[in-house]
Amino acid sequence: MQAIRNIINSSINVKKAILEDEHLLGVVDEVVTAITEAFRSGNKVLFCGNGGSAADAQHLSAEFSGRFYTDRNPLPSEALHCNTSYLTAVANDYGYDIVYSRMIKGMGKPGDVLVGLSTSGNSVNILNALQQASDMGMTTIGFTGASGGKMKALARYLINIPSDDTPRIQESHIMIGHIICQMVEENLFASNS
Repeated sequence: MQAIRNIINSSINVKKAILEDEHLLGVVDEVVTAITEAFRSGNKVLFCGNGGSAADAQHLSAEFSGRFYTDRNPLPSEALHCNTSYLTAVANDYGYDIVYSRMIKGMGKPGDVLVGLSTSGNSVNILNALQQASDMGMTTIGFTGASGGKMKALARYLINIPSDDTPRIQESHIMIGHIICQMVEENLFASNS
């Protein structure tokens, strides 16, 4: 039982650190504004990640393209790993490092948003995706851990969770992702709720 309590307390302590980090909270607020404005301008929000971060990317994308709290129109959002035929063909033919950057080159446009999730901040395919998106005039957002890794230099907005523990980082990514989804939805559809 104590081991369970310790894990829960560890998660709570990371969230307390986020709550006390005024800079990080300010970045989250800026991300809400950036995504709200992208949707208002007719742009889309794309997500990418690997492993658990891919699952988080798909989860958060679905909150936009489906719904969060409000019964409203869908928002254009997609997780880039969902087309497994594309993913496996490009990984096989060109290498896994470019699976996301190649897709962004084909479907991204200026004003779109890319959210890259990497707990280390050093996943090469996510870094390449952020670079491609930036080169194309897209807004780049990085979800990562304490150091920011190499992602720090490539993301216009960096949400770096104050932890080096992968599960705690991912739990906080979902929490902050849900905050962003809720606030963007309220900004766009407040009259519908």
